[in-house]
Amino acid sequence: MEAQRIAVDAVVVLTDCDRDAAIAFIRRLYLSGVKDPKRLTFKGLQALARS
Repeated sequence: MEAQRIAVDAVVVLTDCDRDAAIAFIRRLYLSGVKDPKRLTFKGLQALARS
């Protein structure tokens, strides 16, 4: 759970995006097996850049 919190905080600070959207996306990644906060943050930022 700590990894999710770190990743969400980082994505929200870096992009000023909607916190609920970041939580939902990071949670899906976490449940799919990604547990490293740096990896979660990187994937979250990649997804926001594509949208």
